[in-house]
Amino acid sequence: MTLRDIREIIKVARPGFWPTQLWFFLLPMAGKDLFDSFAFWIGCVYVCLPLGLLLYGWNDLGDSVADQHNARKDSWLFGGRPNSDLRKKLPWVILAVQIPFVISFVNIAGPKMLFWFLAVLISNATYNNLGWKRWPVLDLLNQIGYLLIFVLARWLCNLETLGIPVMVFSGLFAMQSHLFGQIMDIDDDTLAGRRSTAIVLGVRGAKGLLAFMMGIETLIAALYFRGDVVAKFMAAGTLLFVADAWGGPNRYSVSLMKAFFLGWNIIVVSTMHFVWKYGWFLLAE
Repeated sequence: MTLRDIREIIKVARPGFWPTQLWFFLLPMAGKDLFDSFAFWIGCVYVCLPLGLLLYGWNDLGDSVADQHNARKDSWLFGGRPNSDLRKKLPWVILAVQIPFVISFVNIAGPKMLFWFLAVLISNATYNNLGWKRWPVLDLLNQIGYLLIFVLARWLCNLETLGIPVMVFSGLFAMQSHLFGQIMDIDDDTLAGRRSTAIVLGVRGAKGLLAFMMGIETLIAALYFRGDVVAKFMAAGTLLFVADAWGGPNRYSVSLMKAFFLGWNIIVVSTMHFVWKYGWFLLAE
């Protein structure tokens, strides 16, 4: 395997998404000192490149035609554009990367971790192989699979169960993020023959649904979470997307998309410490 292959494999794992995945992993650990725990650190490593490679590498294997014309692709933010030779190697690379973590996780938390990996595989198979990514509503509901990162954190580090409001909020957040990605890819998905939720609703309708989901998240945060930081942030985001649905552009430019995701990653990285220290997502007592 060449250095170019390694570079492209890292791109396939979408480094631009790693901060959000790590943020999800840290969210259940509010206030807990786990920095001397091997389980904590190996979990942090896994939810970046290895998990990204499993999730997005699998997706790229089935999206090679559509991705060839996607201006967002072949970037460190939004993923790679593997050539035919690399696509042949990719399933074996994904498998090889997972094996050490399967062994380590089972050694740390027991055989139940095999069920965790099975759940991840089922979530990916329904999306990529059973065609959920080509069907409206199902393409969004499938994103609830991201909540498995919470389960990973709990089982590896012996954490308490998160409350239902946190799970509902996070599930909506994952679906809203995916919907935003569909809006960005609406032309490429149309050419690929998909019927994503964004395509069915149209750009304005999809932006309206996104704003509605963020409004529900704002309400959940205001009613249930400790403090008001999350509620205020989500309220500002809701107003932003309401304005965007009303009078924003019908298509986002690539430069605008890159600027948005860079800004989002800065927010994620800069808030990790505060989410952990102050427990912004803990339920109010």
